[in-house]
Amino acid sequence: MQLFDTTPDLDALICQGRFVDTPFDAHRHEDGKGIVIIVPYGRLYYAPHYFDEQTADAYLDYFLASQIGGKPINHRTHNWHHTDLNMVQFSHIHWRQDTIKMYGKVHKLPRISAWYGDNDCPYTYSGITLNPNPWTDRLLMLNDELGKICKRRFNSVLMNWYRSGEDYISWHKDDEKELGNNPLIASVNFGESRRFLLRLCDNHTLKLELPLHHGSILVMAGQLQHFWQHSVPRQKKILSSRINLTFRNIKNPSG
Repeated sequence: MQLFDTTPDLDALICQGRFVDTPFDAHRHEDGKGIVIIVPYGRLYYAPHYFDEQTADAYLDYFLASQIGGKPINHRTHNWHHTDLNMVQFSHIHWRQDTIKMYGKVHKLPRISAWYGDNDCPYTYSGITLNPNPWTDRLLMLNDELGKICKRRFNSVLMNWYRSGEDYISWHKDDEKELGNNPLIASVNFGESRRFLLRLCDNHTLKLELPLHHGSILVMAGQLQHFWQHSVPRQKKILSSRINLTFRNIKNPSG
């Protein structure tokens, strides 16, 4: 796949060795495509335009390729919020909308998800247990690409599909026991740009916002998942889809 050789706006994100408009130290990553941001208890790799537009478009089209009754769907213009996903035949990804029980009532999660990975890597979060679908070629390609940054192979990936700005994820940490101590989470994003917020758990005034664009990569490392929370808030003016893939390693596979 073709990638950007350089990312022209990286220097604009760094001002006197700090990430712009924050107190956090920052420097260019050796790959020339991203920057490293140092925060208390952790660090981030942030490449706002890691993949070129053509490559990012191809991934988005692949993940949302679908039809209803043999008729192809234009995922860019389709109103997914008014579609029964049980009627949709997705070509490559087994999307599902999970539910969660709160205060005695069952609620649909405000996003669509899929779990892929090695066959011995189930994942449980918020009372939901996901058994992995087998890797697809495109997911393995992304895993290989992330290996260049993270120097490791991931054994699983959680895919979240935000159908519009009405879909979101609340403040949380990726600190489930299956992920082990100091998990490294690598996030790849395709589709509409969305706000990604981080805040220190014991001091919410210490926070960071990163726009996750079409073709961006964000890696969270160190103790960040134990001491920071992150979220993707509602943005009602956004009408189109965003696909987020968070690659991770399950430390205690079953079986």
